[in-house]
Amino acid sequence: MCGIVGYVGPRQAAPLLLEGLHRLEYRGYDSAGIAVQRNGKIELRKKAGRVSELERLVKSRAVSGSLGIGHTRWATHGGVTDDNSHPHVGGNGEVVLVHNGVIENYAALRSHLTTKGYVFRSATDTEAVAHLVADCLDELTRLGEDPSSDATCVKAVTTALPNLKGTYGLAIVFRDCPGLLVAVRNGSPLVIGVGEDEHFVASDASPLVGHTDQVVYLADHEMAILRADEFTLIHRDSGVMTPDVRVLEHVPGEADLNGFPHYMLKEIYEQPQTIENALRGRIDEDEATAKFGGLNISTQDLRRIDRIVLTACGTSWHAALVGEYLLEEFARIPTEVEYASELRYRNPPMSDRTMVFAITQSGETADTLAAMRECKRKGQPTLAICNTVGSTIAREADGGIYLHAGQEIGVASTKAFTSQVTVLTLLALYLGRMRHLSEPAGRRLIGYLKEMPRIVERTLQCHDRVREVAEKYHEANNVLYMGRLYNFPVALEGALKLKEISYIHAEGYPAAEMKHGPIALVDPNTPSVFITPHCHIYPKVMSNIEEVKARGGPVIAIACEGDEKIASIADDVIYVPDVEEYLQPIVTAIPLQLFSYHCALLRGCNVDRPRNLAKSVTVE
Repeated sequence: MCGIVGYVGPRQAAPLLLEGLHRLEYRGYDSAGIAVQRNGKIELRKKAGRVSELERLVKSRAVSGSLGIGHTRWATHGGVTDDNSHPHVGGNGEVVLVHNGVIENYAALRSHLTTKGYVFRSATDTEAVAHLVADCLDELTRLGEDPSSDATCVKAVTTALPNLKGTYGLAIVFRDCPGLLVAVRNGSPLVIGVGEDEHFVASDASPLVGHTDQVVYLADHEMAILRADEFTLIHRDSGVMTPDVRVLEHVPGEADLNGFPHYMLKEIYEQPQTIENALRGRIDEDEATAKFGGLNISTQDLRRIDRIVLTACGTSWHAALVGEYLLEEFARIPTEVEYASELRYRNPPMSDRTMVFAITQSGETADTLAAMRECKRKGQPTLAICNTVGSTIAREADGGIYLHAGQEIGVASTKAFTSQVTVLTLLALYLGRMRHLSEPAGRRLIGYLKEMPRIVERTLQCHDRVREVAEKYHEANNVLYMGRLYNFPVALEGALKLKEISYIHAEGYPAAEMKHGPIALVDPNTPSVFITPHCHIYPKVMSNIEEVKARGGPVIAIACEGDEKIASIADDVIYVPDVEEYLQPIVTAIPLQLFSYHCALLRGCNVDRPRNLAKSVTVE
């Protein structure tokens, strides 16, 4: 949440900063700002609203200089105002910085600095950091150190950092030290771009694409000291380090809309390809199993595992629920799903035979990262299912599996969900073949999996029908989602999608639980979405539909092609291909994604930038 970009080199900084902020806007879009250093001054331009508002301001009041920092904000402390926008100024303008994260002791810092004469102009926690660095710089200057030297400015930062409690990614420039850019990380991601006589800093790699393919991912407690032609990396405990420069992987055109009106719709339509990417190279037909290159755990140790814990947040948590069913059915391993935000603070009993999987699209989700670290600290084998190469979770896990879904820009996750479910199916196959799953059963599962890209392509043909249904129900204030077994997590995910982008209140339940409370909400103005493909408890779900109909509630059914029975009961039916029960979530999720998309459009909502949300939740 929030996006940072910085540049030092021979080129004009402002255009590069604005370009980077546009690419980072999915991380936060409440307000934006830039600061550019030139001729002993740092000029700021800040504006509440989208990056386009800032761009108009910069066009009317141009800034010039070859060093600068920028920020696009997702508000934590203080409302959405110009004053609360980053960058923030410390002291009398000698320090300017941008910040991702949360400073937990900012109130105490603010009180202390106010007594020393510092004037606060915002309600943010970040301004306290700016004044603190300025205060440390002032103290060093009074002791006779040169405020225009790199060493003094860096020392001011290192003196300030131990006083901060919380998480931060900081990019800092100094008025009296031209050409110096300092970046430091603790809990909030930062990546350094290494160019030809120029350097970049950003909160993820997207602003670097097209400018450099050489990157360094900062770890916690690392500081990057950047000049146009120089890069020094320092760890708080280890001192100067040799940077681990990696090649940035990027698919050309990945961030383009490619003719689609929104990223969300583009990413929904990418799912046949992303599912194929998740499967590619991971099927061993000779042994009727799956294969993975990055688990970093021996077959012998895997056979010792007698319990699996899947931990995640949001959409990834819903995918984990599907994974629980898959792993217990095919691998026969007891599996639990934990909210990462809860697991990080709990102390559940886990032995060294418990394996933990952290599931995440971004690889930077603060709660998931903290939960994974806590499990690692206690000795559990800890792996990741992750989409973003080079992310913190991907680097810190003992091993893991990449989704290879490509960059997901729409805030509401779509293709990541189906890719996660695909990978979890492969994992269940892999662990199942190690234990109890027969060779013919493994071969059948592989055959079904290989068909999924083509089947998902067919599923997308429901688009026009979904649009019609959305036109009928988009003015509803409440929607109930019901599913059983593998489709219960899909009901949760469908409700989340509708809430996220259309702002319609929605709840997901196991269909049989409806009688235990939710049925009280049923009325003619509250549609119920039933996910009812063919399964061994299909008659039970049909009974639940009859109960809703008896109370005057409209019913939208997601059903298998050719199901005429449900058409005689439900008010509206959206048909999807008939697949095995354990693969149904990949298929049934798609019409629900499209339904939320069209409801949002019809209600005039911003599909890709829903209010109050950001793509990567990197703060607690």
